[in-house]
Amino acid sequence: MSQTADLIITNARVLTMDTDHPTAEAVAVAGNRIFAVGTTSEVEALAGPATRKLDAAGATVMPGFNEAHMHIFPGSVSLRQLNLHGIQGFEALKAAILDYAEKNPDEPLLMGFSADYSIISLTEPCTRHHLDAILPDRPFMMFAPDHHTAWANTAALKKAGILKGKDVGVGNEIVMGEDGLANGELREGNAFGPVSALASTGGREELGMVTGMDPENVTAEQFALDRAILKAGLDYCASWGVTSIQNFDGNHYQLRLMRDLELSGELSCRIRIPYHMKNFMALSDLDKAASWKAEFATDMLRGDFVKVFMDGVIDSQTAYMLDGYGDRPGYTYEPLFTPEAFNAIATKADALGLQVAVHAIGSAAIRQTLDGYETALKANGKKDNRHRIEHIEVIHPDDIPRFATLGVVASMQPVHYPGGTCFPAEPTTAKIGEDRWAYSYAWRTMKNAGATVVFASDWPVSPVSPFQCIQDAVTRKPWKDGLPDERFTLQESLEAYTSIGAWVEFMEDRKGKLKQGFLADIVILNTDIEAVALDQIMETVRAAVTICDGKITYKAQEQA
Repeated sequence: MSQTADLIITNARVLTMDTDHPTAEAVAVAGNRIFAVGTTSEVEALAGPATRKLDAAGATVMPGFNEAHMHIFPGSVSLRQLNLHGIQGFEALKAAILDYAEKNPDEPLLMGFSADYSIISLTEPCTRHHLDAILPDRPFMMFAPDHHTAWANTAALKKAGILKGKDVGVGNEIVMGEDGLANGELREGNAFGPVSALASTGGREELGMVTGMDPENVTAEQFALDRAILKAGLDYCASWGVTSIQNFDGNHYQLRLMRDLELSGELSCRIRIPYHMKNFMALSDLDKAASWKAEFATDMLRGDFVKVFMDGVIDSQTAYMLDGYGDRPGYTYEPLFTPEAFNAIATKADALGLQVAVHAIGSAAIRQTLDGYETALKANGKKDNRHRIEHIEVIHPDDIPRFATLGVVASMQPVHYPGGTCFPAEPTTAKIGEDRWAYSYAWRTMKNAGATVVFASDWPVSPVSPFQCIQDAVTRKPWKDGLPDERFTLQESLEAYTSIGAWVEFMEDRKGKLKQGFLADIVILNTDIEAVALDQIMETVRAAVTICDGKITYKAQEQA
């Protein structure tokens, strides 16, 4: 290692996430590694004539944020789409759509995202007729915040060939109206996929989620477009202090795009992309997942885990529940995999040394997933594959201690909490049912029971900002008196976004901490986060400088 630093950061309040040395004053970087962490005098002594110096001005310096669950391709595309977050009522929706349509005259499919389930009203669900009244002559579709439901107008449904309905498989639904035609609501990827395919991207951004398969016959121009979209999305993530991404949809095409960016030095965040195992795939397809793990195995780009959807979401009542819904008792929905099919997947993937990560929101889906991991443990013996469950929004209390017993990671998103900074409490709380509120979004309960809890945003389901997620984690208010206090401390929240994220992806030996010899993934914040009022974090705190692999990937204008 060089005897002088390439970069030093001084005048800092360093939060290292290293329990042996939790704080420091300065950090030195040489190449793509942390050269030293210590006092100002110790680090300044490592400067040479060519050393670049950054003054943190008393702000927090910490490991770069590890986004442990997000969707980079849909998120990147959403930067070009109509953001409907906070829009309520027909007139407000109309104004937003017409303005967007006027500014995008050549887009074959106008698309919006973050449209609340109650965007028309709490009592009137959105249909194609509402959208037709706004935009009758151009195809339009908007996604719910969770990206599990979309609403399309008649022009889009007709052009996609699904106005009269279509068999879209288990767990997916084109909701039909009383007139025998699709009413505009499309539940899950197989239902809205045909509409997404009308867009200028051809719906390629959704394939990693919908089918897990690669697009066919991609032209050089299409590849260049997708590459540019992803580059913009990665840079956007870097602007929020993100240095690592654990992606939660994927295909080989996305990995090839990322490798092209990596080889050209344009990969501004580290990223791992899964093999998305769908219920129509043969068990032998997991051998392909194992080959991806060998093919993509650098510190910047990996294809080393398996993603599975076990159910849908609460708001569309496609989450698989043990005892029905609060407003629909006895209606449990259904899992996307039979217990036998998932047990086989979990057992084979575990034997192949592949981490499995399962989207499971409802209590029955969570239990079935835990049962599958337990089956794998009994078949293969104890391994260190760190299997995960994503979201865990409603859990049966009997299943909470099983996370620690089985060594399963609880991957949770505080920003998803209904009634927090992002999503309204209703109608979600009514759908959950008051008798289950004590075991809903139970981050602290899970942690207290010994589970490893990791945080993320699930972008573009919710904003990528780590600061908004952290604020919800530290300020959450219960829906009624007497419910458990699920808040994390600020330190715990920062750990769940850094060192724990690195552990979950098997990189705890070289990332997630500011420690000598570790990879130089650093964020300099614009202020001392520990001095900010907890309910002001999302509005006050930003990344001032982001460093990934020793390179500055983002610098705010005031830092220029």
